[in-house]
Amino acid sequence: MNSQDVILGLLHRAPLSGYEIKQKLEMPLSFFFDASFGTIYPTLAKMEALGYIVKESVVQEGRPNKNVYSLTSEGRAQFEQYLHSPVENDSYRSDFLVRMFFGEYTDQETLADWIRDEIRKTDAEAVQLERMKTEWGKDMPASKTLCLDIGIELNESKAQTLREALKRLTGADD
Repeated sequence: MNSQDVILGLLHRAPLSGYEIKQKLEMPLSFFFDASFGTIYPTLAKMEALGYIVKESVVQEGRPNKNVYSLTSEGRAQFEQYLHSPVENDSYRSDFLVRMFFGEYTDQETLADWIRDEIRKTDAEAVQLERMKTEWGKDMPASKTLCLDIGIELNESKAQTLREALKRLTGADD
């Protein structure tokens, strides 16, 4: 899986601008896939050159024109090929966990601060995931509900593990 596969999937439903693609990547996909504008726009240019998408410039009053991207039949075929390819192993990137891995090179208060910060982020994500489940739950296909349920369960487990680690580190409930 790469940015191209994900963007083709997003465009499969409806034409989108680069900004709209970024918004869709922020939630709900950000839990398991992330891409910056620095990745999105070069990927769109590459896919356009390959004939997977077409770009239409939409004139907007009082604002710059925006480019809206749509799938071509070649893009649909490429996305279909992705869907039928072998599922890759999950990969996980975490600056927090890299810092924890090297935590022996810093003091306990810094470690505790990092953990507290990660707890705050995890709690905020839990609120967002639960809100999404409430707002979209009834209308979501079972496959998307599975993604959301896994996200919620992983988030709850992470929060519990972080709180236990902080208690072991500081000896107190924070």
